[in-house]
Amino acid sequence: MKNAPRRARWLVPLALLIVWLGVGGTLGPYAGKLGEVATNDQAAFLPRTAESTKVLEAREAFDQSETMPAIVVWTTDGDRVTGAQQAAASDAVGALADTAGVVGRPSPALVSDDRKAMQAVVQLEPDLGDELPGVLDEVLGAADGVSGTTARIAGPAASQADLSDAFAGIDGLLLGVALGAVLLILLLVYRSFLLPFLIILGSVFALGLACAVVYALADRGVVRVDGQVQGILSILVIGAATDYALLLAARFREELAERGDRYAAATAAVRRSFGAITASAATVALGLLALLASDLTNNRALGPVGAIGIVCAVLSTLTFLPAVLALVGRSAYWPTRPKASDASVEGHAVWRRVAAAVDRRPRRVWLLTALVLAVFAAFSPSLSAKGVPLDEIFVNDAPSVAAQRTLGEHFPGGSGNPAVVIADADRGAEVTDAARRTAGVDSAGAVSASGRPGAGEPLVVDGRVRIDVTLEDAADSDAAKETVERLRENLHAVPGADALVGGYTAQQYDTQQTAAHDRTLIVPVVLGIILLILVLLLRSVLVPVLLVATVALNFLATLGVSTLVFEHLLGFSGTDASVPLYGFVFLVALGVDYNIFLMSRVREEALAHGTRQGVLRGLTTTGGVITSAGVVLAATFAALMVIPLAFLVQIAFIVAFGVLLDTLVVRSLLVPALVIDIGPRAWWPGALAREGARRG
Repeated sequence: MKNAPRRARWLVPLALLIVWLGVGGTLGPYAGKLGEVATNDQAAFLPRTAESTKVLEAREAFDQSETMPAIVVWTTDGDRVTGAQQAAASDAVGALADTAGVVGRPSPALVSDDRKAMQAVVQLEPDLGDELPGVLDEVLGAADGVSGTTARIAGPAASQADLSDAFAGIDGLLLGVALGAVLLILLLVYRSFLLPFLIILGSVFALGLACAVVYALADRGVVRVDGQVQGILSILVIGAATDYALLLAARFREELAERGDRYAAATAAVRRSFGAITASAATVALGLLALLASDLTNNRALGPVGAIGIVCAVLSTLTFLPAVLALVGRSAYWPTRPKASDASVEGHAVWRRVAAAVDRRPRRVWLLTALVLAVFAAFSPSLSAKGVPLDEIFVNDAPSVAAQRTLGEHFPGGSGNPAVVIADADRGAEVTDAARRTAGVDSAGAVSASGRPGAGEPLVVDGRVRIDVTLEDAADSDAAKETVERLRENLHAVPGADALVGGYTAQQYDTQQTAAHDRTLIVPVVLGIILLILVLLLRSVLVPVLLVATVALNFLATLGVSTLVFEHLLGFSGTDASVPLYGFVFLVALGVDYNIFLMSRVREEALAHGTRQGVLRGLTTTGGVITSAGVVLAATFAALMVIPLAFLVQIAFIVAFGVLLDTLVVRSLLVPALVIDIGPRAWWPGALAREGARRG
């Protein structure tokens, strides 16, 4: 009977292991099913209160049936388009009228002013889903029949097809690349076979649980998910769960070397790392939830979805991993074994040398590193966040991009993407005239019952008319956005017209303006949240302020480097309007994790050995695991580059580079040197500062 309590204590880890195996077996498949409730309709992710969003809602009344246009553009192989080619093109698209997925009769072929190209609009059903590529192939097949021409498809339908293709297989491809990278790094760093697989297994369980929760909420319309949010969720959960697991596993190794009892070691590891892990998770989760204050729907969508992922990552780390480590003990580290030196600073030779270098000249170290970061940060204002041009949205030259480029070469830049004006019918003529007089406008006409502008009496719905305005410049250009500004100014001045200006260009302009407003609102909120959590964790004010300042400097330095890389190496002329905010939330919230891991250990050591020794011992004992965690997180975010979208490539670079910079420079050199230089006063107004004053 004496052994009964000893046997009973193994029931808890065994029960936890069984529960998580059940979670993995039951909910794991949801990691591959999230795409079923995802939408890549970009119109659903516009600013809620913007003028262009109001136009999008108002124009629905003018659409007798909701459609998605595909613009067929032909270029002649000869000098000029002939009358026979124009007639053949009109007949070719006209024959598509009864094709499944095509709505109504396509417009006749229109010849460009230079007589070298033609275009026609084919309206498609908006919810074709997986059938869209097949319908577009039929349209292209019919258009290819025009002798002496080359046909392409541009417009929203073509862009939607290419976007869906970019996200095709995202579940398997992205997950496989991320997990493969993490596994390889862990095998190289730890030279152990079992531990990396246990950490990966915990990450997969966390991802399955997170995807199941998000799936249930998205299926009920509580949260929104698109391909970008879906991809970021996978990377975020795997990266965060692995980071937290590495911290716990390192602490377990120390405790096991010191205590010898695996159950006691697992319990102590959870107890001593609980504060750092939960505080780190709270900074990320609350930072993501701060996105709910955004007026951009995709930002608000990422907030709760990302927070759910972080909670699941923490839950897996603090329950599954300790349970399995308690059960397998030293075998987790086979063929190496925890030894006594793992429980002391003597077992970390590389980081002892780093700590000694910082200790010799702390002021010189932090001044030099801060200066280098400041030089990089000086380039950050040059980062253009005015949006990504259509021809740069896809990293590869997608068919829709090439077609849109061809369309812009022969027709007014805004062809296929007109500005859409909704105004009172009584003032329709005045609004149309005001639009035509606006600099940068090529043409304007009220939409008739046939659905085409200027082709008859204007269609009046509830006393309002729709006017399509074709811009001279490409719809995604800065010049077109400036035209929209002028257009709004002129049309708003028409008495009694109550005119609203929307359309693609206006949406891009409104998104850009809203993103800038969101940054001014959300950045201080996130910094405030992080500062509060650090104050509560470290029981100090000065150290948290220093940590927030260093991660903010790291973010600005990363933006500066990104500006140079995007422009001169990757060839991007700008970034998506949301990239700086996403980069800030991920990099600052995740970057402060490593400072939390470091400084929570420093505080623990400082209570026993004083501030200077506390910093040196904390840096030495956590250096290896935090660096490993940073490399793993950088690798997981870098996996986003497998999706050929500029937005995700830019986010991947910013976070991956920023995490490495934070791990190798800010956490290893800048923060320790600052705290050593300031001394016990760094803990002001906490007990450690008062103790240091008494000792001094």
